Amino acid sequence: MKPDMPTPREQADVLLRGVADEVPRAGLIEKLDLARRENRPLLVKFGADPSAPHLHLGHTVTLRKLRQFQDFGHIVYFLIGDFTAMIGDPSGRSVTRPALTREEVLENARTYEDQVWKLLDRERTKIVFNSKWCSELKFDEVIRLASGYTVARILERDDFMKRYKEGKPIGLHEFLYPIVQGYDSVVLKADVEMCGTDQIFNCHVARALQENSGQLPEVIIAMPLLEGTDGVNKMSKSMGNSIGITEVPGEAYGKILSIPDTLIDKYRELLLGEAPVPGMSPRDSKHALARAIIAKYHGEDVAAEAASRFEKMFVRHEVPDDAPEAVVPADAFKGGRIWALRLLTVTQAAPSRGEAERLLLQGAVELDGERISDPRADLVIKDGAVLKVGKRRYIRLRLGR
Repeated sequence: MKPDMPTPREQADVLLRGVADEVPRAGLIEKLDLARRENRPLLVKFGADPSAPHLHLGHTVTLRKLRQFQDFGHIVYFLIGDFTAMIGDPSGRSVTRPALTREEVLENARTYEDQVWKLLDRERTKIVFNSKWCSELKFDEVIRLASGYTVARILERDDFMKRYKEGKPIGLHEFLYPIVQGYDSVVLKADVEMCGTDQIFNCHVARALQENSGQLPEVIIAMPLLEGTDGVNKMSKSMGNSIGITEVPGEAYGKILSIPDTLIDKYRELLLGEAPVPGMSPRDSKHALARAIIAKYHGEDVAAEAASRFEKMFVRHEVPDDAPEAVVPADAFKGGRIWALRLLTVTQAAPSRGEAERLLLQGAVELDGERISDPRADLVIKDGAVLKVGKRRYIRLRLGR
């Protein structure tokens, strides 16, 4: 540890600012005192299951706190749960979540490795995959681990108890999720585990397993959950309410503007560490918030461009200059006519026929300003026509020869 490092009390004052919970109380300062006596950094664990290909703004609430630990000289284990993702995190779930394939997990994990450097210090970050040790566990070792925690304690989880009382299925493999997550802490000898408030139960399991293994239990530092664009549920890719930190800036800008007014101050505090700006209207506050967040992850020039693009598209209702082009193959249309469903699939405006049909039936598709809602509508298309999909996506059509 550096000789001029702030005292444990001074560090704790910063590190506990804005947290939702600390377990046990005063546990962090005890860990900091111990680390100073042993002249070593704290080992701080944060796990992310690669269940989707992008980290979103909700993740950054915890990542910003991890960076504060690093600024004090501590080491962060950014654990990619490639093994646990194949089980499926049951936290907050009313139904069993489908497990991912190994290929899906690895593809998502690769994107995580690139994205974390937008916030974390490379020199004080160790990226680890829990398949490294979990894949080597023998069945008798799994049984021994599971014996360290009771079914009664597992059923204390709100989501499990609710499903049990409602007669909804609970997969036996879901009971293993917190056990495996706890085993990660044993392997890493974690001093601290960072999480959202929805993960506190899993971290309690980790503390119990560490104690069973003769280790000092980790301290749990839980951060508030950030609601997504719907203003109700926690930000989640699977909920469709997330804003990715590497998302197209123009898309992210528009999504930030769509959040309820009641979330403006919370977003500013948790994502930027800033207090509310007095005297600003909700509209101006959202634009300032969107611009600041985009600038943080993409730079000031990109943020200015995103703001200008939004003004052009939604205030002046103009097609953006940088709208991508898509070619309609010559064999896909006859006499300049094509079915609406086929137009969306051949131009890859929708990833599948099912998604194309959903967009059309929802009235989320326009061709040269005219709304199209019938998947079998026989459309007349011309070179240079503009296809609009959703609220913010424009595609300029080119006819193949």
